[in-house]
Amino acid sequence: MAKRNVNIKDVAAKAKVHPSTVSRVLNPETRSMVSSAVADRVSQIAAEMGYARSSLAYGLRTGRTHTIGVVIPDLTNPLFPPIIRQIERTLANQGYIAILADSDNNQDNETAIVQSLMSRNVDGLILATAHRLDSVVSACVEKSIPLVLVNRTIDTHSVTAVINDDEHGIELAVSHLVELGHESIAYLGGPQDTSTGHDRFLAFKRLMKQGRFKSHGELILNCKAFTEAEGYRGFLSILDKGRKFTAVVVANDLLALGCYDAMAELDLNCPADISVTGFNDMPFMNRVTPPLTSLRIPHDEIGNQAALLLLERILDSESRVRTVNLLPELIVRGSTASPKKK
Repeated sequence: MAKRNVNIKDVAAKAKVHPSTVSRVLNPETRSMVSSAVADRVSQIAAEMGYARSSLAYGLRTGRTHTIGVVIPDLTNPLFPPIIRQIERTLANQGYIAILADSDNNQDNETAIVQSLMSRNVDGLILATAHRLDSVVSACVEKSIPLVLVNRTIDTHSVTAVINDDEHGIELAVSHLVELGHESIAYLGGPQDTSTGHDRFLAFKRLMKQGRFKSHGELILNCKAFTEAEGYRGFLSILDKGRKFTAVVVANDLLALGCYDAMAELDLNCPADISVTGFNDMPFMNRVTPPLTSLRIPHDEIGNQAALLLLERILDSESRVRTVNLLPELIVRGSTASPKKK
């Protein structure tokens, strides 16, 4: 005969409490209603007895599944794993799990993924895939789906988001290069349909107009994607213009690695010939040759804040829309140095 599954009444009997107490303890939303001593004892007994709450039954009763959909644009991009890890940790502490999906930088994929996640009754979404004009995000807002954006924002709606101060980051990179003595600085940016690509580009142009350094339209190029291949192509395109520069501010670490590839192919030395700065300080940027000077964003804090803000919106649909704008930090390494003396 098959062994009967342990239920709440079994746990309550062993713990010598009412079944409703066990139910409160095992529900992250009501656990605080029970003293910590009782909650810890009940949780330990439930674990020892092998009790497992039925997510299906719980969802039918409450309308919640304690699952969160997390959609990223590229799982191979080292930027995202640290953020996802912290999202999962913060959610787990509150009794939620994350369902991860990769859109492969394709908006049609994003649409299909979000529809699939909603058909699975996820309680909310964390999206790192937003474009400045994004029909998926717009649809979620119109349907009042709990939603938090990560790393990017959109132009058309007010949506809770955890982002980085892109303008401040670009200013740190430019100031660093100017202090080293660079006067002619190029810029290699990202796709302009994303807030990260657009805002970093605008920040560079603003600093250029302020006369902080010399540049020229031929030294500014925005790539179609934040990829190493696009960085390689873009860097060569700037060089082909024939205008001299001694440093390049790059809007993303993968693009910066593409610059490295192009420079190696042309037997150019970084930083002796051209200094390079990146953005995001992805894992292992201290291990490349030369180690990349980059804008470090607080990966763990991005993930933690995104999870907490989403849980806040799930529990209170009237909670105000907020934008958490985190400051990047310039990490100076071997890819930047003073320019060669003329």
